[in-house]
Amino acid sequence: MTETGRVYRLIIADDHELVRTGLRNLLAPEPDLEVVGEARDGQEALELCRELEPDLVLMDVRMPRMDGLEATRRIKRENPRVSVMMVTMHESESYLLEAVRAGAAGYVLKDTPRQSLVNAIARVLRGESPLNQELAMHLIRRLAEEGPRSSQPPPFSGWELEVLRLLSQGYTNREIADILAISVGTAKVHIHNIICKLGVSDRTQAAVRAAELGLIPPARE
Repeated sequence: MTETGRVYRLIIADDHELVRTGLRNLLAPEPDLEVVGEARDGQEALELCRELEPDLVLMDVRMPRMDGLEATRRIKRENPRVSVMMVTMHESESYLLEAVRAGAAGYVLKDTPRQSLVNAIARVLRGESPLNQELAMHLIRRLAEEGPRSSQPPPFSGWELEVLRLLSQGYTNREIADILAISVGTAKVHIHNIICKLGVSDRTQAAVRAAELGLIPPARE
């Protein structure tokens, strides 16, 4: 699935046992994905992340004790290496905005077909964003319309700004490389530099931070 030969460790966080079991069964056929823990709420998810240090958490939004958004904030603050993907029944731009601001690398619906879910997980584990272009542009539009939150963005080269613009629209590494007529390896280098300069942990957060800094203009309707 991820073409790396390693097995990735996942935690499923949802207050409904039926949902947790369903997700576990959906992922069982994938040899490079291992569900190492299940959490009934955000607090348990946080504690399991401290204990197990997974690669990815599949996180529900609404849960008792601590919701998925707060759990994501705390997980990313304590261990930025852990990726979080929201798996929710709420198809809401507001939830999407709050999820990525909390640190989520992706956002998918619970009724997403199995292969689409697996593909989204693979993209997160590759450091990409599983947000589709329409959702990504809605998000960037909302953030950009709020205006810059800082007047001191780090310096970027012209190439990096072009890559950042495309990254923020949800394009994959391959698509960015094709559009800019560069190699995939060069695109990855630019994305790595962008993430480092912005001080974030993944490309989704890079897009959020760039919009907050005013580096991405509001999209035209």
